[in-house]
Amino acid sequence: MARPVTDEDRQRVRELHAAGKGRNEIATELGRSGRTISSIAKDLGISFARASEVRAATEIRQADLANRRARFATTLQDIAEREAAKINARHTYFDWGGKDHDFDTYEAPEPTPADKRALMATVATAVDRSLKLVPPTDGDGSGEVGSLLTSLFDRLRERHGDH
Repeated sequence: MARPVTDEDRQRVRELHAAGKGRNEIATELGRSGRTISSIAKDLGISFARASEVRAATEIRQADLANRRARFATTLQDIAEREAAKINARHTYFDWGGKDHDFDTYEAPEPTPADKRALMATVATAVDRSLKLVPPTDGDGSGEVGSLLTSLFDRLRERHGDH
């Protein structure tokens, strides 16, 4: 048979609730069922309903994450632009070699085709990940992506005089 609820039980429920404890925590601490604690709380006119607080905290967390994703998408876009600028720019190559293991560098007017492919892969990956973090807002996003890439390559041509 269940033991009767005492005034001491009621007082402890009131104190623990005021301390921010949840129904299940109080039930565990008092050795009572959750249903008994809910019944006591109802009689005392207190509630464990925190749905609005949890919802607000969740919305704040989601907004913070969206902001962080947007900032990181901007970083990825910066990386894409920086690497794309290297595709037709002068490039310094270096090498260790010879019997004395000498360090040598030389300038090339632009990267080798293999290096250009690697730069393009880096650009494509950075843009792709940026768009996944902050997806375009228009339909399928093709207009925004196309504008982005056109703008990027127009700036490259301007910088390098390749009209």
